[in-house]
Amino acid sequence: MKSYEELSEEQGRRETSFLASLMGDVGLKELSDLESSLGQRRDEILFKLTTEIEDTKNALNQVEQLAQRLKKYLERLRKIHQALSK
Repeated sequence: MKSYEELSEEQGRRETSFLASLMGDVGLKELSDLESSLGQRRDEILFKLTTEIEDTKNALNQVEQLAQRLKKYLERLRKIHQALSK
């Protein structure tokens, strides 16, 4: 039975070998480009989300203002109706 140290060393070698094969396939330049591309994509998504949040808040404010104006208009109509009903 292998000792813990031997098992740990074997695992380390397997990980190193696996990472080396990945790096050989992809290369550092491609990884750097991918990281940069992902960062740009993240920034674009954050910008779009921020814009959508602001647009939604503005639309909600407009709806709330419209609701207030409609409530005032409804109250005026009720007063006119009440005055004419007497």
